[in-house]
Amino acid sequence: MSALYTTDLVTMLETLWGAGFLSPGGPAEVQRVIGSQDIRGCSVLDIGCGAGGVDIALVTRHGAGYVTGIDVEDGVLDRARALVREQDLSGRIGLVKVSPGSLPFPPATFDVVFSKDSIVHIRDKHALMAEVFRVLKPGGRFLASDWLIGTEGEPSPAMAAYIAAEGLDFGMATATEYHDAMARAGFAAIAVQSRNAWYRKEARDELGRLRGPLGEKVVDLVGRDFLERNIAIWDRMIPLLDTGEHCPTHLSADKP
Repeated sequence: MSALYTTDLVTMLETLWGAGFLSPGGPAEVQRVIGSQDIRGCSVLDIGCGAGGVDIALVTRHGAGYVTGIDVEDGVLDRARALVREQDLSGRIGLVKVSPGSLPFPPATFDVVFSKDSIVHIRDKHALMAEVFRVLKPGGRFLASDWLIGTEGEPSPAMAAYIAAEGLDFGMATATEYHDAMARAGFAAIAVQSRNAWYRKEARDELGRLRGPLGEKVVDLVGRDFLERNIAIWDRMIPLLDTGEHCPTHLSADKP
């Protein structure tokens, strides 16, 4: 299977969002996902660690004891490992390639399971949440952000065209589906909070930057054709944010 996150895509997204970050908001959005939770000293599993920026933030900004980042692609893991080495954090961050499916960890391994805009690639949310519940210790916490679809039923033609243009194998679920998946897994204190209003503004800022001087920097790195293809994706996405069909969301729950 060819990589979804090519070197050019990783380069462009890091230029837009910061070293190691492949989704919006950077360290500030990691902070908002964590909220008031204290993860100092905790063992953390990061599902879909990508290029490693989240894992570095969890350790350096939030005091996580040890972070295990998992991903399915060698390219992003190579980038994450390079950043972890640069930060001299190899003793506190481990990065593991996994295959799709069950999580390769024993029951009750982690204090926290975290994910930032990665589990959109996992289609079966019920199986996912059952696995998250299994690997959490009693009293553990699930903290995540993900890209949800804001309407029930089949996506609109515009949404389908946007997903196809992204080319990233999105398996977007509704808030209802996520809530049901967490509840059936056995979670308590379930919270699902829309971030649509925030990202409507943020996405317009991103598009403006891609059409400005930052875009020219991207051109120097990956070429104009690649930039223009991605500008077209933002042009498709913003109207869907406006209608609410594209709905970035924070998710959290406790394992009793």
